[in-house]
Amino acid sequence: MARDPYEVLGVPRSAGAEDIRKAFRKLAKKHHPDANPGDKAAEERFKQVSAAFDLLGDPDKRRKFDGGEIDADGREVFRGFGGPGQGGPFGSGGGGGFDATDFGDILGEMFGRRGGRGGPRGGAGPGPGFAPRG
Repeated sequence: MARDPYEVLGVPRSAGAEDIRKAFRKLAKKHHPDANPGDKAAEERFKQVSAAFDLLGDPDKRRKFDGGEIDADGREVFRGFGGPGQGGPFGSGGGGGFDATDFGDILGEMFGRRGGRGGPRGGAGPGPGFAPRG
């Protein structure tokens, strides 16, 4: 995960758009690969500075980052289903959820057996209507 973009640019969270732009220009000029040929550390720092500005220089992305909707890499933050302890499709939030029986039932239905335990056919041999070729 990327570092906090405010730290990368060296600006406070309360910085205005102009302060962010000035900080980016200063750091980009300092760490630009053309100004530091062959310096891998400067190249990496330039990439970090550029990514931080990409996030904070766009008002919509900055709002989403500050609101916790996206991370420092610009990816959406998964919030789950209904928040902590409220459950969702994978359980009750308290360690519940699918167990081996549930999973067996699902697989059994997918492959024509009840509960994944063999069911009426016992899981052996071909199904009804099978005629060997001969």
